[in-house]
Amino acid sequence: MAKVLIIGGHGKVALLLAPLLVAAGDEVTSVIRDPAHSDEVAATGATPVAADVQALDVAGLTSLLAGQDAVVWSAGAAGREPWPDTTYAVDRDAAIRSMDAASAAAARRYVMVSYFGAGKDHGVPAGQRFFPYAEAKAAADDHLRGSRLDWTILGPSGLTLDPPTGRIETAAQGATSGQVGRADVAAVIAAVLHDPATIGRTINFNNGETPIADAIAR
Repeated sequence: MAKVLIIGGHGKVALLLAPLLVAAGDEVTSVIRDPAHSDEVAATGATPVAADVQALDVAGLTSLLAGQDAVVWSAGAAGREPWPDTTYAVDRDAAIRSMDAASAAAARRYVMVSYFGAGKDHGVPAGQRFFPYAEAKAAADDHLRGSRLDWTILGPSGLTLDPPTGRIETAAQGATSGQVGRADVAAVIAAVLHDPATIGRTINFNNGETPIADAIAR
Protein backbone atom coordinates (compact mmCIF):
# COMPACT_ATOMS: atom_id res chain seq x y z
CA MET A 1 0.00 0.00 0.00
CA ALA A 2 1.19 3.50 -0.82
CA LYS A 3 -0.06 6.94 0.06
CA VAL A 4 -0.75 8.66 -3.25
CA LEU A 5 -1.66 12.30 -3.72
CA ILE A 6 -3.34 13.31 -6.99
CA ILE A 7 -3.03 16.97 -7.93
CA GLY A 8 -5.96 17.88 -10.15
CA GLY A 9 -8.26 15.45 -8.40
CA HIS A 10 -11.49 16.56 -10.06
CA GLY A 11 -10.19 16.13 -13.60
CA LYS A 12 -11.74 13.48 -15.81
CA VAL A 13 -8.63 11.29 -15.70
CA ALA A 14 -8.16 11.71 -11.95
CA LEU A 15 -11.76 10.72 -11.22
CA LEU A 16 -11.13 7.48 -13.10
CA LEU A 17 -7.70 6.95 -11.53
CA ALA A 18 -8.66 7.25 -7.88
CA PRO A 19 -10.93 4.16 -7.78
CA LEU A 20 -8.22 2.07 -9.46
CA LEU A 21 -5.68 3.05 -6.83
CA VAL A 22 -8.13 2.51 -3.98
CA ALA A 23 -8.97 -0.94 -5.36
CA ALA A 24 -5.23 -1.72 -5.43
CA GLY A 25 -5.03 -0.91 -1.72
CA ASP A 26 -3.53 2.56 -1.94
CA GLU A 27 -4.53 5.43 0.31
CA VAL A 28 -5.51 8.22 -2.06
CA THR A 29 -5.76 11.96 -1.45
CA SER A 30 -7.14 14.11 -4.27
CA VAL A 31 -6.34 17.82 -4.33
CA ILE A 32 -9.13 19.96 -5.75
CA ARG A 33 -9.38 23.71 -6.33
CA ASP A 34 -13.14 23.98 -5.71
CA PRO A 35 -14.49 22.60 -2.40
CA ALA A 36 -17.85 22.11 -4.11
CA HIS A 37 -16.33 19.07 -5.86
CA SER A 38 -15.57 17.31 -2.57
CA ASP A 39 -18.53 14.92 -2.63
CA GLU A 40 -17.86 13.79 -6.18
CA VAL A 41 -14.21 13.12 -5.36
CA ALA A 42 -15.06 11.35 -2.10
CA ALA A 43 -17.33 9.00 -4.06
CA THR A 44 -14.21 7.63 -5.80
CA GLY A 45 -12.81 6.47 -2.48
CA ALA A 46 -10.25 9.27 -2.31
CA THR A 47 -9.99 11.85 0.45
CA PRO A 48 -10.65 15.30 -1.04
CA VAL A 49 -8.44 18.21 0.03
CA ALA A 50 -9.24 21.72 -1.20
CA ALA A 51 -6.12 23.70 -2.11
CA ASP A 52 -5.17 26.11 -4.87
CA VAL A 53 -1.81 24.84 -6.11
CA GLN A 54 -1.44 27.94 -8.28
CA ALA A 55 -1.39 30.09 -5.14
CA LEU A 56 0.75 27.87 -2.90
CA ASP A 57 4.49 28.42 -2.65
CA VAL A 58 6.98 25.57 -2.22
CA ALA A 59 6.58 25.60 1.55
CA GLY A 60 2.81 25.39 1.27
CA LEU A 61 3.02 22.57 -1.23
CA THR A 62 5.55 20.76 0.96
CA SER A 63 3.04 20.82 3.81
CA LEU A 64 0.36 19.52 1.43
CA LEU A 65 2.60 16.63 0.34
CA ALA A 66 3.84 15.72 3.81
CA GLY A 67 3.47 12.02 4.57
CA GLN A 68 2.79 11.03 0.96
CA ASP A 69 4.73 8.32 -0.87
CA ALA A 70 3.80 9.35 -4.41
CA VAL A 71 2.47 12.33 -6.35
CA VAL A 72 0.49 12.29 -9.58
CA TRP A 73 0.33 15.60 -11.44
CA SER A 74 -2.91 15.53 -13.41
CA ALA A 75 -3.74 19.22 -13.09
CA GLY A 76 -3.90 21.88 -15.77
CA ALA A 77 -5.09 25.40 -16.41
CA ALA A 78 -7.62 24.01 -18.91
CA GLY A 79 -7.78 27.27 -20.83
CA ARG A 80 -8.71 29.43 -17.84
CA GLU A 81 -8.32 33.15 -18.38
CA PRO A 82 -6.23 35.19 -18.41
CA TRP A 83 -4.63 33.25 -21.24
CA PRO A 84 -1.72 32.48 -21.50
CA ASP A 85 -0.70 33.68 -18.02
CA THR A 86 -2.73 31.03 -16.20
CA THR A 87 -1.28 28.29 -18.38
CA TYR A 88 2.27 29.22 -17.45
CA ALA A 89 1.27 29.74 -13.81
CA VAL A 90 -0.27 26.27 -13.46
CA ASP A 91 1.23 23.95 -16.07
CA ARG A 92 4.77 25.25 -15.66
CA ASP A 93 5.30 27.20 -12.44
CA ALA A 94 3.00 25.33 -10.04
CA ALA A 95 4.06 21.99 -11.49
CA ILE A 96 7.72 22.83 -10.94
CA ARG A 97 7.05 24.00 -7.38
CA SER A 98 5.24 20.72 -6.70
CA MET A 99 8.33 18.79 -7.79
CA ASP A 100 10.55 20.81 -5.49
CA ALA A 101 8.00 20.28 -2.72
CA ALA A 102 7.89 16.53 -3.38
CA SER A 103 11.66 16.40 -2.88
CA ALA A 104 11.39 18.42 0.32
CA ALA A 105 8.56 16.24 1.63
CA ALA A 106 10.34 12.99 0.68
CA ALA A 107 7.45 12.02 -1.59
CA ARG A 108 9.92 10.53 -4.01
CA ARG A 109 7.64 8.84 -6.56
CA TYR A 110 6.30 11.39 -9.04
CA VAL A 111 4.19 10.70 -12.13
CA MET A 112 3.62 13.57 -14.55
CA VAL A 113 0.75 13.45 -17.02
CA SER A 114 2.08 15.34 -20.02
CA TYR A 115 1.16 14.80 -23.68
CA PHE A 116 2.43 12.81 -26.65
CA GLY A 117 5.38 14.65 -28.22
CA ALA A 118 5.94 17.17 -25.43
CA GLY A 119 9.43 18.65 -25.30
CA LYS A 120 11.56 21.61 -26.25
CA ASP A 121 11.35 20.53 -29.89
CA HIS A 122 7.53 20.35 -29.80
CA GLY A 123 7.25 22.19 -33.12
CA VAL A 124 4.13 24.19 -32.22
CA PRO A 125 4.25 27.61 -33.96
CA ALA A 126 4.43 30.58 -31.59
CA GLY A 127 1.22 32.06 -32.97
CA GLN A 128 -0.95 29.05 -32.14
CA ARG A 129 -3.09 28.95 -28.99
CA PHE A 130 -1.52 25.60 -28.02
CA PHE A 131 1.98 27.14 -27.95
CA PRO A 132 1.95 28.35 -24.29
CA TYR A 133 0.79 24.92 -23.12
CA ALA A 134 3.50 23.20 -25.18
CA GLU A 135 6.12 25.56 -23.75
CA ALA A 136 4.85 25.11 -20.19
CA LYS A 137 4.82 21.32 -20.37
CA ALA A 138 8.28 21.23 -21.96
CA ALA A 139 9.70 23.30 -19.10
CA ALA A 140 7.93 21.26 -16.40
CA ASP A 141 8.93 17.91 -17.90
CA ASP A 142 12.53 19.07 -18.25
CA HIS A 143 12.64 20.17 -14.62
CA LEU A 144 11.29 16.79 -13.52
CA ARG A 145 13.92 14.92 -15.53
CA GLY A 146 16.61 16.99 -13.81
CA SER A 147 15.25 16.29 -10.34
CA ARG A 148 16.27 13.52 -7.96
CA LEU A 149 12.72 12.20 -7.78
CA ASP A 150 11.71 8.72 -8.94
CA TRP A 151 9.83 10.12 -11.90
CA THR A 152 7.83 8.82 -14.82
CA ILE A 153 6.46 11.10 -17.54
CA LEU A 154 3.39 9.90 -19.42
CA GLY A 155 2.52 11.29 -22.84
CA PRO A 156 -0.98 10.24 -23.86
CA SER A 157 -2.33 11.20 -27.26
CA GLY A 158 -5.55 13.17 -27.80
CA LEU A 159 -7.97 12.25 -25.03
CA THR A 160 -11.38 10.69 -25.64
CA LEU A 161 -14.22 9.44 -23.45
CA ASP A 162 -14.07 5.94 -24.93
CA PRO A 163 -14.58 3.02 -22.52
CA PRO A 164 -11.47 1.30 -21.17
CA THR A 165 -9.77 -1.29 -23.35
CA GLY A 166 -6.79 -2.13 -21.14
CA ARG A 167 -4.60 -1.96 -24.24
CA ILE A 168 -2.29 0.71 -25.65
CA GLU A 169 0.59 1.20 -28.06
CA THR A 170 3.68 3.16 -27.10
CA ALA A 171 6.05 5.25 -29.16
CA ALA A 172 8.70 2.63 -28.43
CA GLN A 173 6.47 0.20 -30.34
CA GLY A 174 6.24 2.63 -33.24
CA ALA A 175 3.08 4.51 -32.26
CA THR A 176 2.58 8.05 -33.49
CA SER A 177 0.26 10.56 -31.88
CA GLY A 178 -3.39 9.66 -32.24
CA GLN A 179 -6.08 9.16 -29.60
CA VAL A 180 -6.52 7.32 -26.34
CA GLY A 181 -9.38 7.00 -23.88
CA ARG A 182 -9.11 8.74 -20.52
CA ALA A 183 -9.99 5.47 -18.82
CA ASP A 184 -6.95 3.83 -20.36
CA VAL A 185 -4.80 6.81 -19.36
CA ALA A 186 -5.95 6.30 -15.78
CA ALA A 187 -5.06 2.62 -16.02
CA VAL A 188 -1.59 3.45 -17.34
CA ILE A 189 -0.99 5.85 -14.44
CA ALA A 190 -2.00 3.18 -11.95
CA ALA A 191 0.21 0.63 -13.68
CA VAL A 192 3.36 2.76 -13.73
CA LEU A 193 2.90 3.78 -10.09
CA HIS A 194 3.15 0.11 -9.16
CA ASP A 195 5.99 -0.72 -11.58
CA PRO A 196 9.42 0.52 -10.46
CA ALA A 197 10.83 -0.41 -13.87
CA THR A 198 9.09 2.66 -15.31
CA ILE A 199 11.09 5.08 -13.13
CA GLY A 200 13.20 7.46 -15.19
CA ARG A 201 11.23 6.85 -18.37
CA THR A 202 9.03 8.93 -20.67
CA ILE A 203 6.22 6.82 -22.12
CA ASN A 204 4.25 8.25 -25.04
CA PHE A 205 1.21 6.18 -25.97
CA ASN A 206 -2.17 5.97 -27.66
CA ASN A 207 -4.81 3.36 -28.45
CA GLY A 208 -3.38 -0.02 -29.33
CA GLU A 209 -3.57 -3.77 -29.01
CA THR A 210 -0.92 -4.48 -26.35
CA PRO A 211 -1.99 -5.09 -22.74
CA ILE A 212 -0.94 -2.11 -20.64
CA ALA A 213 1.39 -4.07 -18.35
CA ASP A 214 3.23 -5.48 -21.37
CA ALA A 215 3.36 -2.16 -23.21
CA ILE A 216 4.93 -0.23 -20.35
CA ALA A 217 7.44 -3.02 -19.74
CA ARG A 218 9.02 -2.55 -23.18
